[in-house]
Amino acid sequence: MAVLILSIGLLGISMVQARALSSNNSSIGRSMAVVASYSILEAMRADRVDALGGAYNQTVTANSSCTVGTTTAFATTQLASWCVELRNTLGIADSTTGTVSCDATGDCTVTIQFDDSRIGAGGSDTQQVITRAML
Repeated sequence: MAVLILSIGLLGISMVQARALSSNNSSIGRSMAVVASYSILEAMRADRVDALGGAYNQTVTANSSCTVGTTTAFATTQLASWCVELRNTLGIADSTTGTVSCDATGDCTVTIQFDDSRIGAGGSDTQQVITRAML
């Protein structure tokens, strides 16, 4: 009887541990999305003229090809690097995207969307992290 009670208790502890690990993975994903948004914002601050001119205003998809639209040479390089960063940290998928929208006054919004469904209940396949900043 004691072994049965002990095994049920240990099973409960292992379920709590598994849930904690999946929640931790979700938290890491959101943290990496915030880091990636600040990464592209810093690149845009280094290239402020092009950023204010709209060279970074596009959506990149972190799939296997990671294509970037035509823009200035430095902006293309930065967006391609950012796309690879998204792919490496948040997963290679068509649902992993990064969008930059910056107006002529330097008011910028970076939206990163990724699949967070691996957490299970409460997870979403369209998790979004939105960062708004001034250049």
